[in-house]
Amino acid sequence: MPVPFLDLKAQMAAIRPELDAAIAHVLDTGHFILGEEVSTFENEFAAYCGVAECVGMDTGISALELALRAAGMGPGDEVITVAHTFIATVSAISFTGATPVLVEVDPHTYLMDPASVEAAITPRTKAIVPVHLYGQTVDMDPLLEVAHRHHLFVLEDACQSHGARYKGRRAGSLGHAAAFSFYPGKNLGAVGDAGAVTTDDPDLAARMRMLRNYGQKVKYHHDLLAYNRRLDSLQAAVLRVKLPHLDEWNAGRRRVAARYAERLAGLPIILPVAAPHNEPVWHLYVVRATDRDGLQRQLAAAGIDTGLHYPVPIHHQKACPEFAALRFPVSEAIAAECLSLPMFGEMTDTQIDAVAEALRAALRGASAPADPTIASAR
Repeated sequence: MPVPFLDLKAQMAAIRPELDAAIAHVLDTGHFILGEEVSTFENEFAAYCGVAECVGMDTGISALELALRAAGMGPGDEVITVAHTFIATVSAISFTGATPVLVEVDPHTYLMDPASVEAAITPRTKAIVPVHLYGQTVDMDPLLEVAHRHHLFVLEDACQSHGARYKGRRAGSLGHAAAFSFYPGKNLGAVGDAGAVTTDDPDLAARMRMLRNYGQKVKYHHDLLAYNRRLDSLQAAVLRVKLPHLDEWNAGRRRVAARYAERLAGLPIILPVAAPHNEPVWHLYVVRATDRDGLQRQLAAAGIDTGLHYPVPIHHQKACPEFAALRFPVSEAIAAECLSLPMFGEMTDTQIDAVAEALRAALRGASAPADPTIASAR
């Protein structure tokens, strides 16, 4: 049976009356930029994450960039992040004028390795951007200990981890600040581009509010040259409707991941690993296969839609020639072998089983990838 990679229609159908009413309210009020819907969503999302402040933005990349700018990043500074991430993480650092410094990821979780971070710190290092990739949080305690010892700002890239927990605390409350994307396909998604930054630092939040809105606290009084990166009221209204459902939707994703783990056990692929300190939200369910491209073609022929997150590591991107000579064997192996299976909370057992059966048929006679602890580039 055909199985889509993501089915937003199924999610929307269950809350369509609420969405229609929320959108109609914004249209009726005529308040489309900032205003009550945005400020109320900011308060609600801050409370959900367990922090004091939330600043709505137009995109996740704006959230990353403006949080770094507000924290003082600029030319001459170095900011450490990972080679295995979406380009926006590195782009946002570069846009501030700071220099991105790449480190390797853990071979089991595919997340930032705190030991690699310590080795990369120089006198110019000013910040660390750990990426909570695929809906699972980085092991933050050792990373924060490194950051504290070296007086570094920590910005969580939480764009894929809405609602995830680390030792009981939500993503978004673990560093000095956290950037979120509400792109429609995210666990908490708008109906267009949107983003936000969460923090417990009121001064940082105040600077971000100025940076997103032409550098003004009072209209037409501009304290600095800044940007137009505002969250609009329609997107905030949609997010307000969706936020109370997020934990239920994340529980649905955990159900899907658990059934995948059961049905895919023993196949010649590497399944994702959840660290014991994590309560992941499975934004993506990423397996690794030796002949990833061939497997993807066979699944497509069977009607199974899949994705690649991400097939080109940052240091191999044409946009980043300054990293071309670097080698990150684990990140390179993940990029060559990763395959994202269909994942959404509304998946039925029949759909999950269809994916598993298609994988079983496609992998008959295949060999498993190398042990991730000794993975090497292809």
